[in-house]
Amino acid sequence: MIEIVGYLGAFFIGVSLGLIGGGGSILAVPIFAYIFGINEQFATAYSLFVVGVSALVGGIKKSKNGLVKWKIALIFGLPAIVAVTVARKYLVPSLPEVLFQINEFEFTRRMAMFGLFALLMIPAGVSMIKGRKETRSKPQSTLNYPLIAIEGLLIGILTGFVGAGGGFLIIPSLVILAHLEMKKAVATSLIIIAGNSILGFFLGDALTIEIDWSFIFSFTFLSLIGIFVGTYLTNFVDGRKLKKGFGYFVFAMAAFIAYMEFVLE
Repeated sequence: MIEIVGYLGAFFIGVSLGLIGGGGSILAVPIFAYIFGINEQFATAYSLFVVGVSALVGGIKKSKNGLVKWKIALIFGLPAIVAVTVARKYLVPSLPEVLFQINEFEFTRRMAMFGLFALLMIPAGVSMIKGRKETRSKPQSTLNYPLIAIEGLLIGILTGFVGAGGGFLIIPSLVILAHLEMKKAVATSLIIIAGNSILGFFLGDALTIEIDWSFIFSFTFLSLIGIFVGTYLTNFVDGRKLKKGFGYFVFAMAAFIAYMEFVLE
């Protein structure tokens, strides 16, 4: 019964992505960790795969409309891919189970990964509730490309550590640093997330842990079905209003993760 709930969760991950264009990893990591009982390294790895494939589907669709800025995606995305791969292949596996201990309290790797994940959910929720302001594109010749690459590197490290796509961090960076208008920033971020997540997974996790391919493929397949259902529902439902409600749900999920990891344990 609990597995049925988990697979239904996979479907709703896709529905949320189709309806509001985000929130995949916010649902994926807790589902893997708390419903399927998968440990932190596998839960974040599987989340990268699911979110990466989902972002790739969305990114390809957006690219057909000419919204993806490929030069920016490469400048931002390549350092991020390197950072995610290093984090997944070397950083996460090298961390000890117990990072430090104070008297009888043990601060574990799981606490660090899920604690940071919950912390990053707060600005994600805020961005969903407040919405995003439109901005005008500026000529790419005036952009600070080294700064964009550094930002990609930093976000890549975070993405690799917590197993999240990082769209709520990438989109503001593309708006502020790359001066992209919102539609192009969202579309470009999907390609970046797809590259980060999929390559980080295959070049990092797939080489260091034993992947349950039948499980991850079936989970991702249900998520993809959900994307098409969610996309269809946008014809009848205002995704912007739903996004605000989902933002409050993100806060509740962050509190739940914090409770599970730091209070219940």
